[in-house]
Amino acid sequence: MAINAVRMADGWFSPLSKKDRTCRLIEKVMAERSTEERIRAITELGTSGDYGAVGSLIDCCRDKDPEIRRNAIVGLQNLRSGRAVSVLIDRLRDKDELPETRQHAASALAAIRSYHAMQELRIRHADTDEDRALRFFIGSELDRVHILVSATMRPVPSL
Repeated sequence: MAINAVRMADGWFSPLSKKDRTCRLIEKVMAERSTEERIRAITELGTSGDYGAVGSLIDCCRDKDPEIRRNAIVGLQNLRSGRAVSVLIDRLRDKDELPETRQHAASALAAIRSYHAMQELRIRHADTDEDRALRFFIGSELDRVHILVSATMRPVPSL
């Protein structure tokens, strides 16, 4: 079955609704055997802006393939859904996980900025048994979030 798409001045237009497109991508992520095709679909889900993709990306964070897990975490970072906090914490705590994937999990938690996410980042940062490079990276993420939050706070004008 072919998808009918038309080139518009500002990009491609597809008659499929956003939900239909997301559903098709989810099916592709789950059914496709090719790692490259799955990563392509995961990337699209992560940049779709559709929170219906969060559940599938969470499932992909538990995949046996480390590349699938890393790309799913990047997608969750883009979507910034609080539903992903527990699986991101699991990836961050897993010392057998690739260091790059653990850093992406820390970045995703910092992007979500929920209380539980920030608490876990502070715990990992203070843990002297944790990898030094990861602790430094988490410290940088915490500093960045603090700067972003501080920049959005405006002083109350005095009377």
